Amino acid sequence: MKILKSFLVVLISFLVACNSASENKTEVVSPDGNIQINFELSAEGVPTYSVSHKKNQVVKPSQLGFEFENLPSFHNGFKILNVTPSSFNEEWQMPWGEQLLVKNNYNQLKIELQETSELNRKLNIVFRVFDDGIGFRYEFPEQENLKEVLVSEENTEFNLTGDHKVWWIPGDWDIYEHLYNTTKFSEIDALKLSGHKNLAQTSIPNNAVNTPVTMKTESGLHLSFHEASLIDYSGMTLQVELEGFKMKSVLVGSKNHDYKVKQTIPFNTPWRTIQIEEEAKDLIASKLILNLNEPNKLGDVSWFKPMKYTGIWWEMHLGKSSWDYGMEDVNGKWKDTGKAHGKHGATTENTKRFIDFSAKNNIGGVLVEGWNTGWEHWIGFEDREGVFDFVTPYPDYDLQEVVRYGKEKGVDIIMHHETSAATQTYEKQQDTAYALMQSLGIHAVKTGYVGKIIPKGEFHHGQYMVNQYNNAVIKAAKYQVAINAHEPIKATGLRRTYPNTISREGLRGQEFNAWSSDGGNPPEHLPIVAFTRMLAGPIDYTPGIFNIKFNEYKKDNQVNTTIAQQLALYVVIYSPVQMAADLVEHYEGNPALQFIKDVGVDWQQTEVLNGEIGDYVTIARKERASENWFVGGITDENSRDLEIDFSFLDEGVTYTANIYEDGKKAHYNTNPTNLNIRTIEINKHSKEKLHLVEGGGFAISLIKK
Repeated sequence: MKILKSFLVVLISFLVACNSASENKTEVVSPDGNIQINFELSAEGVPTYSVSHKKNQVVKPSQLGFEFENLPSFHNGFKILNVTPSSFNEEWQMPWGEQLLVKNNYNQLKIELQETSELNRKLNIVFRVFDDGIGFRYEFPEQENLKEVLVSEENTEFNLTGDHKVWWIPGDWDIYEHLYNTTKFSEIDALKLSGHKNLAQTSIPNNAVNTPVTMKTESGLHLSFHEASLIDYSGMTLQVELEGFKMKSVLVGSKNHDYKVKQTIPFNTPWRTIQIEEEAKDLIASKLILNLNEPNKLGDVSWFKPMKYTGIWWEMHLGKSSWDYGMEDVNGKWKDTGKAHGKHGATTENTKRFIDFSAKNNIGGVLVEGWNTGWEHWIGFEDREGVFDFVTPYPDYDLQEVVRYGKEKGVDIIMHHETSAATQTYEKQQDTAYALMQSLGIHAVKTGYVGKIIPKGEFHHGQYMVNQYNNAVIKAAKYQVAINAHEPIKATGLRRTYPNTISREGLRGQEFNAWSSDGGNPPEHLPIVAFTRMLAGPIDYTPGIFNIKFNEYKKDNQVNTTIAQQLALYVVIYSPVQMAADLVEHYEGNPALQFIKDVGVDWQQTEVLNGEIGDYVTIARKERASENWFVGGITDENSRDLEIDFSFLDEGVTYTANIYEDGKKAHYNTNPTNLNIRTIEINKHSKEKLHLVEGGGFAISLIKK
């Protein structure tokens, strides 16, 4: 019956499309019939589209087109040459991820346009409609009268139906490390956030928002706008027109030329996406962004193992140690002049301490930052080309020895490459650096791009840097290296195509709690992130801070969560690499460590149990290897009671449930480490009430008996 229904929907779409093309109108609906796109050419030949959900308009008629530096614009004067409807339905397997199998089912409409002017230039627009939203992109087909385009702007509009509630960060061309704002659409003011004192740099030229940007309509419908498959193109921000409730694409540009994208015909743009859900929790469950990317191009990537890791990192943010060694540059060579300051964190001895701890606690890796020469001279210098060497360690760090020791203990070393945004230096050393990793059996690297991009005039999110990030991933794959990028371009689902793209930062992370002067990340931050940034892809948020006040290092800073919430983040904020970020001495002897030892990182199934944006969220995940389940729930600055229904569990199986919950006197500010641990038996028919304090949460391990 389902097959027949799907066939009828496709047939109806096909007939409507073909019969309407001569009238300059056509439409396509989702497989379940709930979402509909209407396409129309105006009397002047302007392409427009609108979107409806259950017959209610979600996006009012909105224009599509381009402005070029070297050619007349693509704005009007089009006619429809051909309309091709199609349907697609598959189930594909993730090599690692939130679930094992992904359903990919959509109806497609390809509209081929041609100008009525003597230029006769052609443009295709392809719409895909899923049960959970839509994607559309522009295709520039091969043609006689168009060989190269210099895109000055992409005029893609999203004409909203009202003054929606919006969770947004500014359309910054350089960073995503802003706190989310919660306002009405008409109250968005991105320009006031430019030059934020806690950020390395900001570049906010328009009253625009970055994507994913998530909204809730007055009727309770949830929308999230983003893009998928960002390749050889500029990142898209969305300029806000307050009075008309309209957003319009603004591509990230460059100071070095007037155009924003340079492309040779033929090419396709990234997909412009809108996720549409009645319940907020279903935004997290959606795989629309992934499904709009091409299948795996790398084949077997079993050499990458999802893992938990510790590392020499948090201690630098606390000020306990430093990235730099204190060497001096003597005639172009780094030498120990006897002036080492003694606070260097990346020593052989310190790394072995982390390896020993990881080996004892079911943690598979150790990240080491500050191991390589160059840290003395990278920050604050305008010209950072040539500063970092990605193969030469400091004298107190024996790379070969720590790798050998790690292998002996069953713990992998995770490499670190801070490029300081000096792209040409990194390009020149990539082959050598990745080959070194391959020779040592190191399969993961955390990259960083702190600072203004070199060459000067480029931005982190423009076409130049999009290609830098993507090309690094492609090259790394040749050496069986997976990349966790910090200061990155946004995630757009390319982990499906290149599954060595394992995680990335791309948000205001945990480290802001250690040194920002604005009070750190507020309790509402992560309940917003789960419904915004996390919709784009995995997040390396570095959870697991147990010493939440860290008064011995930073008296005026703290993490604004309870310890129970820190445990919950291993389930709620997804990444295939999850850090136990605190210092070793803060874990030892703490019973809460048991959850980090037990929790998985690679999942067979994910169930989002509840959630409201900015308030709370609860997620359950089933581990691939063990089939044990883990549940995490977090709340904002408000305490709340939640009842968890365990009907997602396997039938006929009893689980030992270890529950890590906020203690009765817990509070994220006054008593953040107050934790209660209890053990009960749970099965599919169980329900359990849990109390989450302000800034609190809970974590549950469900171990099959």
